[in-house]
Amino acid sequence: MTLPFFPLNIVVYPYETLNLHIFEPRYRQLIGESLSNHSNFGMPVFLDNAVQEIGTEVRIKELVKQYPDGTMDIKVEGTRIFQINDFFQTMPGKLYAGGNVSFLPIEDDSDIIARTKILEQISELYRLMKVQHHFEAKAPFLSYKIAHKIGLSLVQQYQVLSLLTESERLDYISGCLCQIINIVRETERAKEIIRMNGHFRKFDPLQF
Repeated sequence: MTLPFFPLNIVVYPYETLNLHIFEPRYRQLIGESLSNHSNFGMPVFLDNAVQEIGTEVRIKELVKQYPDGTMDIKVEGTRIFQINDFFQTMPGKLYAGGNVSFLPIEDDSDIIARTKILEQISELYRLMKVQHHFEAKAPFLSYKIAHKIGLSLVQQYQVLSLLTESERLDYISGCLCQIINIVRETERAKEIIRMNGHFRKFDPLQF
C-alpha cells in the first residue's frame, strides 16, 4: 500500500490522539487531500537525521480550526503500525513525501501479572516524583498508553513502537523503568545531601 508521509521527530502509537498545527505548504496539501478524500496518512519517525523504517498510520479525527492563511489545527489518532518498503522524497505531482508500506501486527498477549508489575513500577516512580497516575491494569495495549508518560527517550519510544507483541513491549518498558527509578532515587539522594550541607547533624558513634 502507498501512503503519503508526514515525518516528525516524535513517536505516535496506535489508539493515541495527537494535536497538530499544520503550517508548511507541503503538509497543508497533504492534510487538505486527506480531509477531502477521507484518507489516512503515515507518520514515520524522524530520528538521527533520518526517516526510520517503522511508523504509524493516522486518521484525522477532527479539523479543529482553519485559519485565513491556510494553516490549520487538526486532531489525529494512531491506527496501524507500518514498515516502509520504498521511500519517495516527493510523491509524483505532490509537495510531500510518501512510500510503499506493509502493515505489521500488534498483538496484545500480555497478562494481568505483567500489567500489574508495570503499574507498581509507575506508582513508585510517580511517588518519588510526587505526581499521580490514573492507569488501569485491565487496559488493553497498556504499553502504548504509558510509553509517553514515564520519561522514555525518543530512541526508547521508537523501540517500543518497533516491538510487535505487548509482552515484549511491557518487558522492555519494565527494564527502562528500573533504570529511571534508580536515577530518580539517586537524584533525590543528591538533593538531600545538598540540603543538609552546612546544617548541624548528629552522628552515631562508630564501633570498631
